[in-house]
Amino acid sequence: MTKPIKMKTKAKHETPAAEGFRMPAEWEPQVAVWLSWPHNYKTWPGHFRPIPYVYAEIVKQISRFEEVRINCAKPLQARAKRLCKKAGAEMSRVTFYDHPTNDAWCRDHGPIFVKHAKTGEVALTDWHYNAWGDKYPPYDLDNKIPASVARQLKLRRFVNDMVLEGGSIEVNGRGVLLTSEQCLLNENRNPHLSKAQIERNLKDTLGVKKILWVGDGIIGDDTDGHIDDITRFYKPDGFITCVEPNKRDANYGILAENLQRLRGFRTARGKGYDIVELPMPRPFAFQGQRVPASYVNYLVINGAVLVPQFRQPKRDEAAREIIGSCFPDREIVGIDCFDLIWGLGTLHCISQQQPA
Repeated sequence: MTKPIKMKTKAKHETPAAEGFRMPAEWEPQVAVWLSWPHNYKTWPGHFRPIPYVYAEIVKQISRFEEVRINCAKPLQARAKRLCKKAGAEMSRVTFYDHPTNDAWCRDHGPIFVKHAKTGEVALTDWHYNAWGDKYPPYDLDNKIPASVARQLKLRRFVNDMVLEGGSIEVNGRGVLLTSEQCLLNENRNPHLSKAQIERNLKDTLGVKKILWVGDGIIGDDTDGHIDDITRFYKPDGFITCVEPNKRDANYGILAENLQRLRGFRTARGKGYDIVELPMPRPFAFQGQRVPASYVNYLVINGAVLVPQFRQPKRDEAAREIIGSCFPDREIVGIDCFDLIWGLGTLHCISQQQPA
């Protein structure tokens, strides 16, 4: 059993950063992608039936390139395996772990992995998870996932009591972390911590040196502005960022303000970042509720980028082309996420990469 390392004091040797760990960028080599198998009908009210099939297709596509590791309670595994096999997944690269969950959002309840700069050791960080400000209890099983993964893989586990979800942060692998004020400064996360204290926690635990802040997230996002629906790094000094073409849309001003902030950021060398603008899909709703559909919720894996598609042929194609131009050496794989987004998240939200 792995022994968690509690970060309770300021002793240098107790922080991952002081020991030489950092969070790699998503485009760096991976050994696997983690998922949590869907089973909570309330996440997709009235529309759950297609969701396991969507997951099976995602498992198939990831397994073409690398391992897939799935948190899934034992009673659910037989059907999940059948669906993945029927979808055409490379089952020799798919492993199910008897890790029960409350829900399917592995990006947020799963471990955030770090890697030692010199030795190459991979460890994991285990933050507190409160289902986006206690919106969807219970979440006790989800909170246990990082510890379960650490035990299974026999990895070191650094425990941090701060509330943090993986979808709320984006790193470039070179010491810079991007996040949003709406999420990390929200009173439903860490009301006892100041902005400076939150920044110190991120730096000490994830090995970053600089924090960049945008403002608010997109309409319909129940996570209070996760960055992986707004802006992503595609290289150490470049962003792909969402823009809304329709000036009458509620997202127009939000995304325009964030774009202005991005234009004001400077790299360590004092240069501006390269910025690639990615138009949003046309807005749509389920049962009268607008969903936070976003093309930047893509997932980078070894040799490919999985891109969410929303049954809008022209905009879907444009998104694939724009993202493809940013990752010219990777295959661009479109994944139909029309049903998945009713759960208010897509490809990046459901996954968590484990560095090699």
